[in-house]
Amino acid sequence: MLPDLHLHTCRCGHANGDVAEYIAVARSRGLKHIGFADHVPMYWLPPGRRAPELAMTEEDLPGYIESVRKLKQGHSDLTIYLGIEADYIPGYENHLYTLLSRYPFDYVLGSVHYLDGWGFDNPDLVEEYTRRDIDELYRQYFQLVQQAARAGLFDAIAHPDLIKKFGYRARIDLQELYEETARAFAEGGVCVEVNTAGLRVPAGEIYPSLDFLKLCRRCHVPVTVGSDAHQPHLVAYGWDQAREWLLAAGYREVVVFKERRREVIPL
Repeated sequence: MLPDLHLHTCRCGHANGDVAEYIAVARSRGLKHIGFADHVPMYWLPPGRRAPELAMTEEDLPGYIESVRKLKQGHSDLTIYLGIEADYIPGYENHLYTLLSRYPFDYVLGSVHYLDGWGFDNPDLVEEYTRRDIDELYRQYFQLVQQAARAGLFDAIAHPDLIKKFGYRARIDLQELYEETARAFAEGGVCVEVNTAGLRVPAGEIYPSLDFLKLCRRCHVPVTVGSDAHQPHLVAYGWDQAREWLLAAGYREVVVFKERRREVIPL
């Protein structure tokens, strides 16, 4: 059974369920490896401007870490990993490094959710797509993902073509951007995440696209897997499709992380 390394909890402000509920569902579905990767506090904003519905507060972070660390013990049938999902914000790399270095994470998922301050994956802000040049948006997005991959902060890049979430598709051929991004992953030493949340939104497709994933495989980029579950019943969502996606791209193994080091699990 594929590991699920992208689970959220109610601490992030836009998810439901605590860690024990996610564990119960994972066990019922036969998973052997799971990881929590809740949203890091919005470190790039002053405390008064941080949105508690988008990420946990800095005060909540130690409690999140302690709750997962406690559950890592005493589960002989289930390996639990402590992760975090951290937004990449250009110019704030040192701030993020300082924050991450305080805690014993098993892995850090890097993600891009903001373009010039616009939360492009926020349903409340989706109208902004109609005011932008979609091709330029895709270029800007993938350039930022490439920067994130080379930043030396992350173990994997989460949902690496998230820009397609609401079904706005580029008119240009994306092959060159995909190739540049796959090379950036290889050069930056990060994994690519196969994320099934794309099946639950207008994009109607796993992140990343199969063409993109094949290029990652060609560049020898390791792969990890996550459901991006924000509710317990979504743990391992779309796992059959994820396995088919991986095999079609040529992958025969996935990775998990322990203390920021990779461990391989055969498909």
